[in-house]
Amino acid sequence: MDKDKTTQPVKKIVKIIGLVVFALIFYFAGYLIGHKNLVFEANFQPKVANMELAKPREVNFATFWKAWNLIQEKYVGQVDTQKQIYGAISGMVNAVGDPYTVFMEPSTIKSFMEDLAGEIQGIGAEISTKDKQIVVVSPLTGSPAEKAGLKPGDAILKIDSKTTEGLSVEEAVAKIRGRAGTTVTLTIKRDDSNEPKEIKIVREKITIKSVEWQMKEDNIAYIKVSQFGDDTTRLMEEASEAIRQKNPKAVVLDLRRNPGGYLDSAVDMIGIFTDKGTVAVKEKDKSGDIQEEKTKNDPILKNIKLIVLTDEGSASASEIVAGALQDLGIAKLVGEKTFGKGSVQSLEDLGDGASLKITIAEWLTPKNRAINHQGIEPDVKVGLTEDDAKAGRDPQLEKALELAK
Repeated sequence: MDKDKTTQPVKKIVKIIGLVVFALIFYFAGYLIGHKNLVFEANFQPKVANMELAKPREVNFATFWKAWNLIQEKYVGQVDTQKQIYGAISGMVNAVGDPYTVFMEPSTIKSFMEDLAGEIQGIGAEISTKDKQIVVVSPLTGSPAEKAGLKPGDAILKIDSKTTEGLSVEEAVAKIRGRAGTTVTLTIKRDDSNEPKEIKIVREKITIKSVEWQMKEDNIAYIKVSQFGDDTTRLMEEASEAIRQKNPKAVVLDLRRNPGGYLDSAVDMIGIFTDKGTVAVKEKDKSGDIQEEKTKNDPILKNIKLIVLTDEGSASASEIVAGALQDLGIAKLVGEKTFGKGSVQSLEDLGDGASLKITIAEWLTPKNRAINHQGIEPDVKVGLTEDDAKAGRDPQLEKALELAK
């Protein structure tokens, strides 16, 4: 028998057995490594990687991530990582030093949009920050805040006995708001008083109709605009059409205690009194470029004598309207200097329901007057004292009606 032919099957069997043994060794080695990984994953504590790609060269983010990881590794209490993230963003935004550039969590953005929609549960007051202090910009007309005696410029020191020091406007708003029928106590300080005082305010469900009007003596139309919201353009156009039918001698436009609102509504209001295509306001951005916002609607009350009432509670969109009508020579302003909030905010979606309201530009009047921190000075300065208010007197409105005759 041929020896080579006899050994060939044996060699094949040995080769097959070798391959099987190798496969089994490979399988078990893989199982052991995989099992080790499963055990590792079951006990894995995730860490945030040091994400420093494309970072600004002058910024060292390693300090931030080191602090983050140390908290995850060593802090003895429970850590809410979502709160940490929101807190980090909020701190970064606050460090900008602009009271109108703010980070808003999902619950805060909901309240913000409700404000502009014109329906809220709370006290009905616009607040802001001035010199790092929470202050009242303006209580809305007929609101619980106004009824309780809150005034523009009041510094809010405490909310329900808790200090407002270090609070953002949004945090203060969240604490002041609450269910209708409940009470909030504000500790306020007024410029003309050395002693703080407590004001108790019962919250209400507040539906704000932004435009109301009536005819006064001598056929003078009086229009009160409480804010620039979703309904303002529609209501202002309806009021203006009705007023035009009465062929009024003059119009008094009351923007006192109006905290502002939508830019489009402000531009539309200016368009009620002047030609389509008129520059209503200018927007100066970070690079110094200037963009003009022009009126788009047909004028309804053009060439009718106009008096505009302002006070320190007139802010933002109110100042845009007052400044434009004054610059264009359309109106005479009566009352007090406005608040001085003349910056442009853009609402940016950050995902997961959170948003960033960021100042991207400043407003200028048609004649390039800055509004921010400056305010708009009235042509005729008339004050309104606390004694006037208590006695039911309104010398500002009286002067406006006198000038309208």
